[in-house]
Amino acid sequence: MKGKARARAVFLDRDGVLNDVVYRAGRAESPRSPAEFRINPDAAAACARLKDAGFLIVVATNQPDVARGQVTPEVLHELHDILRRAVSVDDIVVCPHDDADGCECRKPLPGLLVEAAHRWGADLGASFFIGDRWRDVDAGKAAGCTAIFLDRGDESEKTPEGADLRFHGLLEAAEWILSTAAQ
Repeated sequence: MKGKARARAVFLDRDGVLNDVVYRAGRAESPRSPAEFRINPDAAAACARLKDAGFLIVVATNQPDVARGQVTPEVLHELHDILRRAVSVDDIVVCPHDDADGCECRKPLPGLLVEAAHRWGADLGASFFIGDRWRDVDAGKAAGCTAIFLDRGDESEKTPEGADLRFHGLLEAAEWILSTAAQ
């Protein structure tokens, strides 16, 4: 287990939550280069406030563009270096597979969250998952976390049925988590 064990974690999807998505042919997709990688303006403040309150901050992201040959592992590493410099996170766990690979780590399965919780000693039942896709909500629920849907206004992504809460901004979601932690 790395570092000091923490009882509660906030798991965050990457694209659409911590950084902006890129629209290609009208579809929200992951950035494929450092030039496309834009950090959400609220990401640093939201994560810093949560971390200051004692939460473990873990990014859990599907990156199927690696399996599809659209992003190299080296570029993915470079993107995550940019993210780490801009936002205080404890860990980034990645599923580089596509649906056809049948892995256990691709969201909506909870494998990434379970792996990170085990590594860091996090209590999934006392933790939160913030994501902007149904896959994120389903993974959070399957892991036993409170699942928060971040509605960024994408018409193709309606609030998933399993979402415990819905917010329009990351800072708003972080504030709610902090208010519940104080109770």
